[in-house]
Amino acid sequence: MTNITQQITKIRQELTQHTNNGCTASLIAVSKTYPTEAIQEAYNQTKQFAFGENYPQELASKVEQLKNLPLEWHFIGNIQSNKTKLIAENAAWVHTLTNLNHAMRLSNQRPAQLMPLQVLIEVNISAEVSKHGLNNLVEIISLAKEINLLPNLKLRGLMGMASATQDSELIKAQFKQLKSYQQQLNEQGFNLDQLSMGMSGDYLHAIECGATMIRIGSLIFGERKYVN
Repeated sequence: MTNITQQITKIRQELTQHTNNGCTASLIAVSKTYPTEAIQEAYNQTKQFAFGENYPQELASKVEQLKNLPLEWHFIGNIQSNKTKLIAENAAWVHTLTNLNHAMRLSNQRPAQLMPLQVLIEVNISAEVSKHGLNNLVEIISLAKEINLLPNLKLRGLMGMASATQDSELIKAQFKQLKSYQQQLNEQGFNLDQLSMGMSGDYLHAIECGATMIRIGSLIFGERKYVN
């Protein structure tokens, strides 16, 4: 087996061993900056079909190049107003909604023949200035109410990134905070079923804390090579 196949198989086994109420978290293979050949291999060898992209142009290009495969594309990068059309046309999921303007643009630009865009609200659970996301429950509820009024969006849950630290208790506390926000929203009738949290370095903690989606890139595809 290739390393990609080995890693996806290993992660899936771990997901199966750490279920939440009998449910297994989904693996989103983060394919940003990696070539389409790596995505094709992951699909051919393991039937991995959910892939995460951070950059709208790269997302659109890969969707076009791999349009013959039944893949599910997740946009997990920072949203820019001038790029929402590319996201609305090419993604099935958006994990990083943080404001009403972007939500309205995505809804208005979603092609009529496609299903509503499945969206998550990004929450800044690490409270780091460098990270995006809403900061408290009041902000989350306010945006959630607005999203529910938009015809071409379907609010499914929350997304968060924990601090880049070796302190496992801090990481788990942050993930548990996101889970708590989900529970409080559901108590108000929002019916959210997704928690996108956990990456290559902390996904086991995320699963333990109730993640339904984990986002893993370098652990599957190898270290990224960024072009300057």
